[in-house]
Amino acid sequence: MMTNDNPSPQATSPASYYLGIDGGGSKTLAVLVNERGEEVGRGLAGSANYTGVGLATAVSNIYTATQQALSALDPQTTISKAWLGVAGVDRPADHAALMPRLQDLARTVYLTNDAELGLSVLPDAVGVVVIAGTGSIALGRNAHSLTSRAGGWGHLLGDEGSGYALGIQALQAAVRASDGRAPQTILLERILQTWELTNAEELIGAVYFSEDKSKIARLSTCVLQAERDGDAIAAALVQNAIAELVLVVKTVAAKLDFTPRQALPLALGGGLLLNEASFQNRFLKQLASVQPLDPVVQIEQPALSAARTIIHLTGFQHWTRV
Repeated sequence: MMTNDNPSPQATSPASYYLGIDGGGSKTLAVLVNERGEEVGRGLAGSANYTGVGLATAVSNIYTATQQALSALDPQTTISKAWLGVAGVDRPADHAALMPRLQDLARTVYLTNDAELGLSVLPDAVGVVVIAGTGSIALGRNAHSLTSRAGGWGHLLGDEGSGYALGIQALQAAVRASDGRAPQTILLERILQTWELTNAEELIGAVYFSEDKSKIARLSTCVLQAERDGDAIAAALVQNAIAELVLVVKTVAAKLDFTPRQALPLALGGGLLLNEASFQNRFLKQLASVQPLDPVVQIEQPALSAARTIIHLTGFQHWTRV
């Protein structure tokens, strides 16, 4: 904290700034607000999920986005509080790996999974957040400050219902069809067109020589388009994705003792749920058939919401995981 040894009678306290970071599997968005919650800067960088891109790259991307958000301010500006929502952060080991490298971002730094940012848009931060973007996870909090989660195990162990899961399943269906081991599907043609390839054999290089998970996740658009065009394989993949997302929400709600007759506040996040209206509508309809929902809120700007929430937030220590 900066101090003034000889303050004048007119001296005022330095302005306070608050940072929200949405660090996902595809990109990192940093938003900075002043003490009135007004946005004063934002920055964008690559993935912050260190399990996918490595610790050094993830930390570098978080700092790059933050510096961009600060670029219009005095270089000596200090951030009062920061809420960093980062994909892949859930275990004590994740905090131990990242926090020492991020604690200098602000005077007070809170590090959580990126899904927890969604709680900031729900009344009293109570309800369930479901994210379906490159990855997928559901996380919730009840009125007793108990939290729980399901999913979020990463692309090798889980992420069912995510863009990546849809993309990799589409690739598998395409190569099986190419071999003649499975029914024909227009997914093969659509994927080749999207990646500007000429034959199925080129998929090997496109997949194995690239570590860009977002590239595969973007194939979810091909799956949804193929479903609209009547492809049965694509339709089955989409329905399975919806069922998996319903399952993670139901699992979290049950852990937190939301009864099937109790209205569940729900926050939606991630490109697959926010940008695909038909997918979102079918997911909500299927979930509402087993659990009343109220309210349903879209997490359109989680970094901004987090930055504004952190102004008055005193800590997460009262949140207990079950």
